[in-house]
Amino acid sequence: MNFSHFNKKPANHTFKLFVFDMDSTLIDAEVIDELAKAAGAEKEVSQITEAAMNGEMDYTESFQKRVGFLKGLSCEKAQAAVDGIQLMPGAVELVKYIRDAGGKTAMVTCGFSLAADRVKEQLNLDYAYSNDLIAEDGCLTGEATGPLMVTNAKADVLSELVEKTGIPFEECLVVGDGANDICMFQKAGFSIAFNAKPLVQENAHAVVSEKDLRSVIPVLESVTAADS
Repeated sequence: MNFSHFNKKPANHTFKLFVFDMDSTLIDAEVIDELAKAAGAEKEVSQITEAAMNGEMDYTESFQKRVGFLKGLSCEKAQAAVDGIQLMPGAVELVKYIRDAGGKTAMVTCGFSLAADRVKEQLNLDYAYSNDLIAEDGCLTGEATGPLMVTNAKADVLSELVEKTGIPFEECLVVGDGANDICMFQKAGFSIAFNAKPLVQENAHAVVSEKDLRSVIPVLESVTAADS
């Protein structure tokens, strides 16, 4: 289990719902940064993204500022910018491992449907929650709508998933890399910080530093071993 360590082992060893962040977790990029490149605002937006993921800036504020830089970007260029984003190495194998074991999969991202819809389809995920960019006359307005635009919104969506699936929090396992995932870590039975910032690592049950989601599989095998 190279590149992995546990901060603490879970009290529960049965997990039925596996919830993933999208950006820099299921995909090998930050969608907002790729859109900013297309809009000519890469430097400004990437600095805000870095601060937000490190927990140095309020998420709601950072979200609104970053989306604002996309004003005027054509929908065609926006879609082209995200269509080239690749899945994170190991994403297909990890999701298959979970599904073969009978687990349900969900993606909860503060990113956008123009990328999230494709990722859901590629990985055959059971659930996906994301935001939508608003467009008028074929161009982005610099505004967005959706359930994941404010601080700690991911925790609310996780609660919705628990209610929808009937799977309790203690049987939920969350994988993410940013400060906005910590609110889900605090509710779930087990959490994995994947290639994550120090603040996120400190708040997770386990840390996987190798940038390959196949490295999560030995962690899952370890935490469920008590049932074998």
